Amino acid sequence: MRTLKVALLGCGVVGTDVARIMTTQADDLEARIGARLELAGVAVRRAGRTRPGIPDHLLTTDAAELVKRDDIDVVIEVIGGIEPARSLILTAFDNGASVVTANKALLAADGAALHAAASRAGVDLYYEAAVAAAIPLVRPLRESLAGDKVNRVLGIVNGTTNFILDKMDSTGAGYSEALEEATALGYAEADPTADVEGFDAAAKAAILAGIAFHTRVTAADVFREGITEVTAADIASARAMGCVVKLLAICERAKDGVSVTARVHPAMLPLAHPLASVRGAYNAVFVEADAAGQLMFYGPGAGGAPTASAVLGDLVAVCRNKLAGSTGPGESAYAQLTVNPMDDVVTRYHVSLDVADKAGVLAQVATVFAEHGVSIDTVRQTGREGDASLVVVTHRATDAALSATVAALRSLDHVRGVASIMRVEGE
Repeated sequence: MRTLKVALLGCGVVGTDVARIMTTQADDLEARIGARLELAGVAVRRAGRTRPGIPDHLLTTDAAELVKRDDIDVVIEVIGGIEPARSLILTAFDNGASVVTANKALLAADGAALHAAASRAGVDLYYEAAVAAAIPLVRPLRESLAGDKVNRVLGIVNGTTNFILDKMDSTGAGYSEALEEATALGYAEADPTADVEGFDAAAKAAILAGIAFHTRVTAADVFREGITEVTAADIASARAMGCVVKLLAICERAKDGVSVTARVHPAMLPLAHPLASVRGAYNAVFVEADAAGQLMFYGPGAGGAPTASAVLGDLVAVCRNKLAGSTGPGESAYAQLTVNPMDDVVTRYHVSLDVADKAGVLAQVATVFAEHGVSIDTVRQTGREGDASLVVVTHRATDAALSATVAALRSLDHVRGVASIMRVEGE
């Protein structure tokens, strides 16, 4: 029986679990693929450390030489980042190796070039693990829904921020306190910027939008807003509305049929929505399609073993293709839809204002909303000793109209500040 040789780039949490599963489930993987898998080399950043379960002779610090070997059939890349990952993947393609990667940042920045290189070389590029770890999502969008028209993808795709917001909601903790707990439990990195500022979710949104709408979408096309400004007052206000605050990745087809939008930001989500019940560090993605209707994918979206599960699933598929002398689906960007700016997005808004508790202030505020074409749904006002908090929830309006409204509100003498602005989604 033929043996397929695999090179592993990276031996951190995910890489270690990939190597472990390849070893402990070798016989099962052989039966499923029809060929024996051999771990031919493991590229690591630093030499001298013992990696449990991985023979020392397989370890190398020269990743470039490893991917140049002409006996390597598949390269697994789990080192992350843009470089040297991009150069290593392109070298692997040039040498006839298919690639399985979990690198969302690279795919969101340069996915088109990688797909083109894989196509020229006649090899596969698979990346199920790049979005939502163990949750089967990329392959269903690329293959299972290939005959359908996807209109919207709405999801919680970052476990760190979901844990933080869930903790703020369930315990009343502030943002800093919830982040501290997330860090202590290992859900947040020492530098949590990529998660809490929405960079991680934006990269995933770009990948999902590209697949769902058959259009090239990069991370630069995705509007991004993190959760660092979400306050306990926002959480309480959402609860009063029968909502919960989530960091959402939203990719949707515009009504004009020739454009799409992609965005990541915190939003108030009705408790009746299926995503509202996603707790802790879990991920979930809600897909709406013409024929299939509404689909929801749920599960652990991070961690060594869940991510390794997705990597191994791709590895089995790629190896089967190798044996059959074929390749799987590549990039589908035939639609070439325009990616609209955030100004064109239409949704509802929750606006919290600090105002003077005087007669006529509410009328002034309402007039500003009307002048900019933003219809008010509800108003709630509380006041004490000359100060008041005014919460306005709007009907659907464009982001541009809401921004103009807020700018005008800030110029009013009796408006002391705009405490918060949050979108209301999922209704």
